[in-house]
Amino acid sequence: MYSSDAEGIDALVSKYKDLNKEIAKVIVGQEEVVKKVLISIFSRGHCLLVGVPGLAKTLLVNTIADVLGLSFNRIQFTPDLMPSDIIGSEILDDNRQFKFIKGPLFANIVLADEINRTPPKTQAALLEAMQERTVTAAGQKFPLEAPFFVLATQNPIEQEGTYPLPEAQLDRFMFNVWVDYPTYEEELAIVKATTSDNNVTLKHILTSEEIIYFQNLIRKMPVADNVIEYAVKLNGKTRPNTPMASDVVNKFVSWGAGPRSSQYLIIGAKCHAAINGKYSPDIEDVQAVAEPILRHRLVRNYMAEAEGFTIEKIIASLL
Repeated sequence: MYSSDAEGIDALVSKYKDLNKEIAKVIVGQEEVVKKVLISIFSRGHCLLVGVPGLAKTLLVNTIADVLGLSFNRIQFTPDLMPSDIIGSEILDDNRQFKFIKGPLFANIVLADEINRTPPKTQAALLEAMQERTVTAAGQKFPLEAPFFVLATQNPIEQEGTYPLPEAQLDRFMFNVWVDYPTYEEELAIVKATTSDNNVTLKHILTSEEIIYFQNLIRKMPVADNVIEYAVKLNGKTRPNTPMASDVVNKFVSWGAGPRSSQYLIIGAKCHAAINGKYSPDIEDVQAVAEPILRHRLVRNYMAEAEGFTIEKIIASLL
């Protein structure tokens, strides 16, 4: 597609800027959130967006699907949703033969809206798709078309009628991104834009072939040994009662991050370096993606909760 890898990285920087410009036509502010979602897409990861209602989480995912020109399905997670409602089911056709009808999971971008509103049985239907990029139904494996991402949203305050995500499910998400309230100026711009009659048309910036090319290019990026060592040590520090654990972790953490986290730290650092025009990541790139990668992989103990010591404070102490 491009004559050299360096040229490919330069093209990615330019496309990334175009994507941001296009997304900004609809989404006001939230630059960090947009950046993390795009990094997870170019890293072949999945992303969990956590924020109170009305912060445009769903609109953001819709907009990103639009500008990427990919097939998109939204699944509204509800307490009565069944696994077959997501992956599909077998039906008898006119010739009395069983035929598999694909569910909404068969799309490039799947928005799992309010993912914690559905029971663990249905949440688990996503596990294979997110890790293996395949779906098994009636003993048959069906591959999901590349690129494939799950972008999920979750409301952190309303706990009635919700089911906490199991650790295995959380671990499948590359990033846990906190969506915060807009600033006063941003909220003014949002209200002006959404209460008048202005229709925005979005351009497709990338094709699925280009996304796959950039994903492979990021994987090929060289990484210095000291950067890999830093990422693995940082991850090791999150595990209480192990040789690398810090005092803060031993005091406040009951469970640390697994090896998948180290992999994501390196892939995320590579992508962070690439979108900033660098041809190899350094330690600063690992630090830039550490918080959203580690946030949902550390489990605080009762002492941390009693003293109000947040996960973010624990991660900051490690960095």
